[in-house]
Amino acid sequence: MSCKDGSKNGMDNGKYVRYTPEQVEALERLYHDCPKPSSIRRQQLIRECPILSNIEPKQIKVWFQNRRCREKQRKEASRLQAVNRKLTAMNKLLMEENDRLQKQVSQLVYENGYFRQHTQNTTQATKDTSCESAVTSGQRSLTTQHPPRDASPAGLLSIAEETLAEFLSKATGTAVEWVQMPGMKPGPDSIGIVAISHGCTGVAARACGLVGLEPTRVAEILKDRPLWFRDCRAVDVLNVLPTANGGTIELLYMQLYAPTTLAPARDFWLLRYTSVLEDGSLVICERSLKNTQNGPSMPPVQHFVRAEMLPCGYLIRPCEGGGSIIHIVDHMDLEPWSVPEVLRPLYESSTVLAQKTTMAALRHLRQISHEVSQSTVTGWGRRPAALRALSQRLSRGFNEALNGFTDEGWSLIGNDGVDDVTILVNSSPDKLMGLNLSFANGFPSVSNAVLCAKASMLLQNVPPAILLRFLREHRSEWADNNMDAYTAAAIKVGPCSFSGSRIGNYGGQVILPLAHTIEHEEFLEVIKLEGVAHCPEDTIMPREVFLLQLCSGMDENAVGTCAELIFAPIDASFADDAPLLPSGFRIIPLESGKVCSIHSSSPNRTLDLASALDIGPTGNRASNDYAGNSSCMRSVMTIAFEFAFESHMQEHVASMARQYVRSIISSVQRVALALSPSHLSSHAGLRTPLGTPEAQTLAHWICNSYRCYLGVELLKSNNEGNESLLKSLWHLSDAILCCTLKALPVFTFSNQAGLDMLETTLVALQDITLEKIFDDHGRKILFSEFPQIIQQGFACLQGGICLSSMGRPVSYERVVAWKVLNEEENAHCICFMFVNWSFV
Repeated sequence: MSCKDGSKNGMDNGKYVRYTPEQVEALERLYHDCPKPSSIRRQQLIRECPILSNIEPKQIKVWFQNRRCREKQRKEASRLQAVNRKLTAMNKLLMEENDRLQKQVSQLVYENGYFRQHTQNTTQATKDTSCESAVTSGQRSLTTQHPPRDASPAGLLSIAEETLAEFLSKATGTAVEWVQMPGMKPGPDSIGIVAISHGCTGVAARACGLVGLEPTRVAEILKDRPLWFRDCRAVDVLNVLPTANGGTIELLYMQLYAPTTLAPARDFWLLRYTSVLEDGSLVICERSLKNTQNGPSMPPVQHFVRAEMLPCGYLIRPCEGGGSIIHIVDHMDLEPWSVPEVLRPLYESSTVLAQKTTMAALRHLRQISHEVSQSTVTGWGRRPAALRALSQRLSRGFNEALNGFTDEGWSLIGNDGVDDVTILVNSSPDKLMGLNLSFANGFPSVSNAVLCAKASMLLQNVPPAILLRFLREHRSEWADNNMDAYTAAAIKVGPCSFSGSRIGNYGGQVILPLAHTIEHEEFLEVIKLEGVAHCPEDTIMPREVFLLQLCSGMDENAVGTCAELIFAPIDASFADDAPLLPSGFRIIPLESGKVCSIHSSSPNRTLDLASALDIGPTGNRASNDYAGNSSCMRSVMTIAFEFAFESHMQEHVASMARQYVRSIISSVQRVALALSPSHLSSHAGLRTPLGTPEAQTLAHWICNSYRCYLGVELLKSNNEGNESLLKSLWHLSDAILCCTLKALPVFTFSNQAGLDMLETTLVALQDITLEKIFDDHGRKILFSEFPQIIQQGFACLQGGICLSSMGRPVSYERVVAWKVLNEEENAHCICFMFVNWSFV
């Protein structure tokens, strides 16, 4: 060691210490076990390792500080190198995109000059003919019908090479007029450069992106379409032919689920060609087979409409420094004539195609790449394969129930004369496999059949993301509680058979996050329904019910095609192979355009239906947020609920299921109407967006009573009208909550901070009792101080913890409580003010 004799003076003067290789090795071993050891642990290290005995503890502390600093610098350098590689690749992509656009501009300039010349030198008739020829010349090359070709290897290779050429012309050329997709911004950390078609046959979408996976791995993932495309039911490879150039030709039959009950499913008869280009790029291209002779073919299949896939696919190029640059083209003709007119935008919109298919491929690749590169990440990274499998099973099970294919055992049963709800029954062994197991508290399920009740409804002028968030956060607003007969039936077949309903009165729901994708477009979570109340004689039943829930499309500002809330009851043990009976909602916008959005200053803000639902003294923030937004959008909501039951109860359960789904439809329509900006603005009808005269009067009483009992003003300025007073109270940062004077006090009014704190709305607020939000300690203090509030008119409670309606703990500095007196000096309610609250 260079430090003279290891003296303290050398240490204190900050002289450099040279460690021997053996000492460094010993310190490195400890660093990997404990990067930040305490002083006691450092002294213990010196005692346990004689080779370090001549080094001062202070110097060892400095070594660990330096070692942590070097590690941080190394990670930052690695991150910057990765970002630099991404930027280099993205720059290359943008330059190529710029070259393509330049070619497109040159072509348009040439065509423009061609039109001008023929306009001047030809007759009107000739002009019309030439214009038509020039306009359609680019499209005819894509849709030219070749004479039928033999399905021999040579004939199929000819089709494959033609498919490859047409695909490359779309992926890197100007065969289709591409326009930037609204809402998508290029960048190294974005999903990619996404474009949609303009004026071409069918609908097409194109995307370029970067992923940290090798080309062969990317190709393997993309070929397994059911793994990443949730709408894909199956892909069957019927024949595989190797080619002389080292490529592979596959003949495929693919089925896609119908997204709603109002439309049939789609299927495709395809040729897929996989090959390697001269520059080392890997290509997978596909097209529909319609013009082959003497070869295998796929006859029409019941319940499916045969759609056409025009030449499309994936161009996968290796990227310098690792990873891949991917070009994706999807080009389809989805036969829109086969669906009702109101749904045709779903089948004629290239934006919808991009959102459902093209972006799904890129997002899945980015997710896999993230999990591979971040082995210790939270969320999906904890058990990525198992969690992805669960979300896939939820989505697939919902699609199966929604489509109800006969080859899966589903059969339609008669209705009651009103065809708004369709009832299907499935008794096949495959569907029932694993359902007969013991659920929570050892109560066995004895069901031997599954019933599905499904329906679709048209929604007007309500953003899907806003409606879905409300359905997720406020289950009590749509889960019917008046199904006593059905509740009894559900109890007979097991506690988890009645998926989605409120079995009796549950005390509330707690959302337990499980995982989410890296772009937060999809969430997997466990829902705990607490305090489930059953009949007194059914004491064996569990008091808690658990649901596995999948949410997507909750961000109204994100680019996405639909919003989904899918859930299934699960056993408390939550095994990976547990049986699932998914139920839920799917909301698909039918028109692209301006989407209404809610702007809030706090991420904890929740939806407020306020005066839109006529509940008395309310404020209305939502109507203000929607103000000036005149966009009108339509969407279709599809609802499907599955129930396990005993077959001898089929008629009874079918009747109850139909009634239950109709009650949900009614509730959803009420909520959707309340969330509609047109309804909110027309209903408010006031000079301010903050409610009714009753709410203004209550705000006046609250402030006057506070000044009367505590001798100070609640608000800075109390000399303004009731309308402005309510506005100030509504935006107060401390949570204001008013409750009744009954034996079991329930909340009747709150300001915005109070709604945020309880994570509820003014509608759901009235289902929350005062004692429910406090923990045991807070409850004891409340009960001891409540008589003082009644007698003296006010009390100050010490700080503590309370719970939101979502089960999240909330800390507060103190609570001030006082009686609210009306004009006749009679007690109207009790007001609580939670000072300096925050989520723990």
